[in-house]
Amino acid sequence: MASPFARLRHLSVKRLIIKSTRTVAGQVLVFQVALVVLLVACGVFALILQSERDTSAEARRRSMAVAQTFAHSPGVQAALRTPDPSKTLQPLTEAARRAADVDFIVVMDTEGIRYTHPLPDRIGRRFVGEIGPSLAGRVYVESVDGPLGREVQATVPVESADSEVVALVSAGMKVENVESQLNRQLPIILGAGAGALVLSATVTALVGRRLRRQTHSLAPDEMALMYEHHDTVLHSVREGVLIVAADGRLMLANDEARRLLELPRDIEGRLVSELPGLDPETKALLASGREVTDEVHLAGERLIAVNQRPTGREGGPRETVVTLRDSTELQAVTGRAEVARERLRLLYDAGLRIGTTLDVLRTADELARVPIPRFADFVTVDLADAVLHGEEPAPTGTDMRRAAVSGIVDNHPLTEQGRLFDYLPATPQARGFGSGRSQLVSDLPTATDWRVQDPERAKAIIDYGIHSLITAPIQARGVVLGMATFWRTQQHERFNDEDVSLAEELVARAAISIDNARRYTREHALAVTLQRSLLPQAMPEQNALDIAYRYLPAQSGVGGDWFDVIPMPGSRVALAVGDVVGHGLHAAATMGRLRTAVHNFSALDLPPDELLSHLDDLVGSIDQSEAAESAAGVVGATCLYGIYDPVTRRYVMARAGHLVPALVRPDGTVTFPDVPAGPPLGLGGMPFQTAEFCLDEGTQLVLYTDGLIEDRRRDLDVGMELLREALTGSPGRSPEETCQNVLDRVLPGRPKDDVALLVARTRQLPPDRIADWDVPPDPAAVAGMRDAVSRKLEAWGLSEVAFTLELILSELITNAIRYGSGPIHVRLIRDRTLICEVADGSSTSPHLRYAATTDEGGRGLFLVSQMAERWGTRYTPQGKVIWAEQALPQGLADH
Repeated sequence: MASPFARLRHLSVKRLIIKSTRTVAGQVLVFQVALVVLLVACGVFALILQSERDTSAEARRRSMAVAQTFAHSPGVQAALRTPDPSKTLQPLTEAARRAADVDFIVVMDTEGIRYTHPLPDRIGRRFVGEIGPSLAGRVYVESVDGPLGREVQATVPVESADSEVVALVSAGMKVENVESQLNRQLPIILGAGAGALVLSATVTALVGRRLRRQTHSLAPDEMALMYEHHDTVLHSVREGVLIVAADGRLMLANDEARRLLELPRDIEGRLVSELPGLDPETKALLASGREVTDEVHLAGERLIAVNQRPTGREGGPRETVVTLRDSTELQAVTGRAEVARERLRLLYDAGLRIGTTLDVLRTADELARVPIPRFADFVTVDLADAVLHGEEPAPTGTDMRRAAVSGIVDNHPLTEQGRLFDYLPATPQARGFGSGRSQLVSDLPTATDWRVQDPERAKAIIDYGIHSLITAPIQARGVVLGMATFWRTQQHERFNDEDVSLAEELVARAAISIDNARRYTREHALAVTLQRSLLPQAMPEQNALDIAYRYLPAQSGVGGDWFDVIPMPGSRVALAVGDVVGHGLHAAATMGRLRTAVHNFSALDLPPDELLSHLDDLVGSIDQSEAAESAAGVVGATCLYGIYDPVTRRYVMARAGHLVPALVRPDGTVTFPDVPAGPPLGLGGMPFQTAEFCLDEGTQLVLYTDGLIEDRRRDLDVGMELLREALTGSPGRSPEETCQNVLDRVLPGRPKDDVALLVARTRQLPPDRIADWDVPPDPAAVAGMRDAVSRKLEAWGLSEVAFTLELILSELITNAIRYGSGPIHVRLIRDRTLICEVADGSSTSPHLRYAATTDEGGRGLFLVSQMAERWGTRYTPQGKVIWAEQALPQGLADH
């Protein structure tokens, strides 16, 4: 009975094995088990070989180390020199052999005769092995059949103090002892291999179990059939299929679904909310998992009918199957909707991209670029030449300039940009310009009216393949500014009446921007012209300073920065720089008023602090007199005013809310002098203070406005430091070079404000061109002064003007003695003119009047005014100075 049951049990196991190996999981399990057994066997074999090699290597290293250690031990060479070396060395080698755990240590002479050996009867016999390499001074390791059997031995030379080999030492081990160490390691290696085999087999069984569960115990042919069906669905079915997981991730998409939804290749695993090209409603439907039937959604350029069903077996993952179908019955509706949508997109883009600046040419170029290639293949924009200059256009299409040309390619036959021409009356452009209505030419090869403008170019246009055009007037506020012409080639269908309305809408959006840019151009040109007319047109002639300047108007409009160089009596020169906050005509006009006021006040020869006080009062009165609704006032104006005297090299300045100037010494060092800061002009209530400096000849005064150093992207201190670095060094640099270097290194990339920069290098009037005398308060001293002045003029070669100057000097000195007070001082200055100055301690002001016939006096100043080129009075802390200038003879004036 036992035999049938055993046979049955054997058959059951056999069927189970056969059934298991039929499935993919079973086949993978068998393959993995076989692979693991093979890998473990290979690993055990490799470990055995590695252990054997490591043991042999260890035996060689130990033999070599023992032989070298004994050969260099103290006393070995002394024992060799004794009459009986064996008696001394034999006990030592045996003790060392046992301590080092080697099988033998043999000491021999250079002939190979042993002194020592574990077997005493072998002493005195020849050593078995190669001793030649060791006699040459090398360590030699070998395997030989020796007295103890198969041995691994190392032979080492024993060298005397003069490096002569006097003996040899050999140490080694028997091979059987080496193999015994390997045999002791073999059980460990085999045990580790068996453990790895068990562990790997267990892991393989778990993997096979999981694989059986995932493949549902399918056989290979069954799985192949399933994947064939899968590929059929993915690649052959002409209906889109999607599988979406419960968490909203796309698990599968077939080829048709990718085509319909324009999905990329790596879309699996991403959330449906991240699918590109789908509208939000479609994404929400796919993520919801709700059941729908033929629900229509827009996907890119298609209308898609969506069917969605939830699926999932008991215990399996909850997923959603989605089928997609292109609704061919709605293609006509889709086409019309797409056309309308594309036109809306084009108009939307035109609203964003046309009119970004207040530049006429830039706006025309934007109009020419936006419709390409969605609406037209080429666009040309022609504007009246007057429009480009901010003027109103003529009522006829004459003096038209090609403002912009754009197209799908650059090598086109259309008229190039910038060309000036007239529209001939028969052309569509002329008819559209005159009537204000768009013109459509749907078939250019058969039409003739448009060819009269340029027959040769018209032929080239037709040969190029351009077949239709629309020309639309660019008009704003009832005025036609130009014409925009749209051209199509074979890449588009011919223009039709529906396209005309779109062209008109595009041009209408651009027309307002072009007209605004035109008006801005006109206002900007007027403001710039006004501003430049109010600034100095040329530097005055003078010998006190070498002048260089730069003025850069703001990009966004004209501003109120200004500067001035004003010659003063006594060869002195006044330097002024100012800034009116704001831009536009009001700022430019205010700047002109302030500059005129500075000129008028400087004619009174006022000190800088007094001049700024008068200027402050003037600005305050302007603000009070102008109504708030008609003027913005002058709040925010600043000014820096200073006077340089080339005779004394003194520079006196004061400032009203302005930045301090920079002083560049002749050695190249830069300082920002401490000038008391007054309030901006127009605030009133605070006095201004002056600062006085003595400047070496060659010092450069650098005056500037805040537009040079201030910028939104950097602090004021940073700008000041950049200015210092730009001015430092290069002491021999000219004012022109200084101006350019400062602009290159300090000026912001796109300055938002005006920039005024004035660089003045000081000169000193040579002492031999100055003469001065102290005059006693005695009328008898006048004659002596005339003689002294006459001699000085003769020394200067100016005898021709001596008589006139003596009369002027006599009147001035006499007035000082009679009406003034001491001390009285006379100074002559030879510069571009001959200057005579008489100073006294009185502050009484002389005035010119007509003397009556009965008056004994009163004619002196009248004579002075008639004989001198100019004359006047200036007041000093010590009193006053009456001066008179006289022109030098031709050829003697200094230039």
